[in-house]
Amino acid sequence: MPPRIPALADPRRTPGASVIEYEDASPEVRAVYDDIMATRRTDRVNNFWKALAHHPPTLARTWRDLREVMGAGALDPLTKELVYLAVSMTNSCEYCIASHSAAARAKGATDDMLGELMAVVGMANETNRLAAALRVPVDAAFEGEPWPRTG
Repeated sequence: MPPRIPALADPRRTPGASVIEYEDASPEVRAVYDDIMATRRTDRVNNFWKALAHHPPTLARTWRDLREVMGAGALDPLTKELVYLAVSMTNSCEYCIASHSAAARAKGATDDMLGELMAVVGMANETNRLAAALRVPVDAAFEGEPWPRTG
């Protein structure tokens, strides 16, 4: 029988998932924690990672993938945080909203930027739902819009 993951054992459980602190972590989990702290240049690991530590393969995979996606690329770091925050708002993830608001602020987001982001997220959700409910046909001018563009 696979081990029970305490965070998922009882969905009615409050206040939330149990976390695994560094001193209680297995060597496999500590290696990921060490990489998180080194990459982020901090002396602490967020509760999200400590909750995932109940399943070390998921912890390692999620950290690896997040590090890759949020790393250097065509989008600047603040834009990536704002996109992450917008999706977190849409998904009503309280933890992610708090975490990525702090990360966006650390990368230069202002109160005005975050307020405008919230307005855009709200408007996009409203118009998306209206278009979906009305089953609005896609305009011919937008049909077949290629992504990625070739040539």
